[in-house]
Amino acid sequence: MSASEPAGTESASPEGWEPVTDLPPSAKLVAKVLEYNGTLTQSQLAEETLLPSRTVRYALTRLEEADVVESRFSFTDARKRVYTLTIE
Repeated sequence: MSASEPAGTESASPEGWEPVTDLPPSAKLVAKVLEYNGTLTQSQLAEETLLPSRTVRYALTRLEEADVVESRFSFTDARKRVYTLTIE
């Protein structure tokens, strides 16, 4: 930050992450894990984040409502859905 810039003008979140800033911490954690790992199932997300499955489901719902996660059926097991982060 230069001396001519007023304090507080820096963006607190990287480009595209604005919809995530007001979400619960669990949703932010799930988003970061998806950013790092790519596409995961709900059970894989629960394993990676060490969060209960119910909390992961809630986080995914909030992320889908914010249009930052998309889901599709797994090609290897049609009973499961896989989740992908849509922001970079």
